[in-house]
Amino acid sequence: MIRAVAGDLASVAADAVARPATTHLEPLTAALRSLDDAAGPRFVQGRTVRRELGVGSAVVTGGGDLAAEFVVHLVLGAAEDTVTTDTLRRALEAALFQCVQWQIGTLACPVPAAGNLAADGALTVLLEVLRAHMRVAAHPANVLIVTGTTAEADLVNARIGQGTS
Repeated sequence: MIRAVAGDLASVAADAVARPATTHLEPLTAALRSLDDAAGPRFVQGRTVRRELGVGSAVVTGGGDLAAEFVVHLVLGAAEDTVTTDTLRRALEAALFQCVQWQIGTLACPVPAAGNLAADGALTVLLEVLRAHMRVAAHPANVLIVTGTTAEADLVNARIGQGTS
């Protein structure tokens, strides 16, 4: 089941949180810095990498002080303005593969818009990849798309209800 909820990504009840990140697992957007702050120093230490990660990959770390036990990092580019629909699609597919491997039941994620990739385009890719994956895989069984407001959640739920991206 895919559904949108309004709330704070740091406190949503889920097994894992998807986090758009740079190739060094830094927060991809300014808004994601608050997630890192909420996760605390243990999380920051746990996401430290020695070398640059591949664009379009995904990495799982502990959630630190978040409500979720794990964070699935979507490696989308070296900087916010380098994100494309192709890298988002590849990173989402890699993240969902990790969810299967880790048997993540519920995944919470934001609409991964950044730089040149607007929210509508990011949501289209997100829904396409989720629908294709969830037709053939048991994990995650639930995906919560977390938005900042109830109005945004209503708009996303309307797109989900349309059955097409």
